Amino acid sequence: MLVLNSGSSSVKFRVLDFDHETSIYAVGCGRTRLRGVVKGIGSTATFELEVKGKSRTETTRVIYDHQQAVRWLFEQLEELNSTDKSPASLAGVEAVGHRVVHGGERFSQPVLITDSVMGEINALSELAPLHNPACLEGIRGARAILGPEVPMVAVFDTAFHQTMPTHAKVYALPYELTNRHHIRRYGFHGIAHASLAGSYFHKTGKPTENSRLITLQLGNGCSISAIHNGQSVETSMGFTPLEGLVMGTRCGDLDPSIVSYLCQKEKVEPSEVDRWLNEQSGLLGLSGRTNDMRELLQAADREQHEPSQLAIEVFCYRVKKYLGAYLAVLGGADAIVFGGGIGEAAPAIRRRICEGMEWCGLRLDPARNSAAIGLQPGDVTPISQDEQPLEVYVGAADEEAWIARETACCLRATP
Repeated sequence: MLVLNSGSSSVKFRVLDFDHETSIYAVGCGRTRLRGVVKGIGSTATFELEVKGKSRTETTRVIYDHQQAVRWLFEQLEELNSTDKSPASLAGVEAVGHRVVHGGERFSQPVLITDSVMGEINALSELAPLHNPACLEGIRGARAILGPEVPMVAVFDTAFHQTMPTHAKVYALPYELTNRHHIRRYGFHGIAHASLAGSYFHKTGKPTENSRLITLQLGNGCSISAIHNGQSVETSMGFTPLEGLVMGTRCGDLDPSIVSYLCQKEKVEPSEVDRWLNEQSGLLGLSGRTNDMRELLQAADREQHEPSQLAIEVFCYRVKKYLGAYLAVLGGADAIVFGGGIGEAAPAIRRRICEGMEWCGLRLDPARNSAAIGLQPGDVTPISQDEQPLEVYVGAADEEAWIARETACCLRATP
């Protein structure tokens, strides 16, 4: 199975030998033949490949769109296969799984890709202009090369959050407006949250029944989800990925009147304010320096750079506030799972977020927390003290393996 995970300027890919009989939560069950990424699409892109755990030399080329990136991906793998007889050939691919960011209200499950499905995904591009068109280009590129006989499945980031109850989905706006324009809280990062939850259940052996789990996907984009019985019941991102936590360049929650206020004061169009909120805010806006948490921690520690210190404090405060809210939503929790680039690699941030939460039975083990870095995709490891009411884990989401699992489930269920 080939998995294509298209982002706004990248395509991650993986080829797996997928075990159809493995438990549905065994997200790491597929044996990876190769993996890699094409990044920097839209300018000089870089192709990176890893075969059987061995890194390959990077290659660069000007790549204008995702369809061209997929063609380049196939060319590179076939060229490699012809020169060193590695398992890089895609001739044996039996199915392709594609990540699609926005499925709207229509798609609550993975779906076999047809022309009509592609049309519906395209219609949803208005709600995800940076991502859905890129996903479609990846689908078209793979179809053009592999042909129509290879089945392809769309796996939607928003689908995991379709189980949220109505009171968690709606905004308190006039019903006629929300209904006419399909305005509601969709949630995002669903594949990552599903993968983190799946890894937790698989690795710990805990049952999904009566389970209460909070997953934190903390990277350049950040979100938190409350999961009951293995299903999402609340998440921080809403109509767009702008709502919720403070992120790398996104502001997260704010008073919506700020938009019109800035339009008046700065004499700009709403689209310009929207760009500020998405691209110049968050950690970057607060620090005035960077959206990279590693650099912010260094600046705060070594230089005592006050704006960087403030950015870190606001980031951790917002996560803690949501964490407390989701404990209330669930009526307590069995475990919290940190994931994402920051969640996986920044013990200091995990410590700051969890400080002062002993009231709910959350107590980190300092040694475990410091050691929990460099996990392999699909792994989870505990960082809380033993025998605490609320366990804390670090997990490495394995989105490509989860997409493969969902693709296999969809194909098995398709007549």
